[in-house]
Amino acid sequence: MIKREPVKNSDQVKVTFVVPHDPAQGAIYVVGDFNDWDTTANRLIRRSNNTRSVALRLPTGQRFAFRYYSEDGQWFNEPDADATEPNEYGSVNSILLT
Repeated sequence: MIKREPVKNSDQVKVTFVVPHDPAQGAIYVVGDFNDWDTTANRLIRRSNNTRSVALRLPTGQRFAFRYYSEDGQWFNEPDADATEPNEYGSVNSILLT
């Protein structure tokens, strides 16, 4: 799930990435254009409602490709993404529009 909230007096939006907590996956990260595809930059934190999430402030009016990455080396997409597109690795990226 993706939540968006405008940041007051700013040209940014707070984007919260939320996934169900699955202990078998280990750590989960959101990875994309907004963090130069750094697989350790934005770790999702476990919440009391049995989810994991991380919030990022991103510029409004932009388009970002992203995916989730688990510490066991698995990539997966956001089912509620604004769109998807093929990537250069023969897979598909999720697309976020801010």
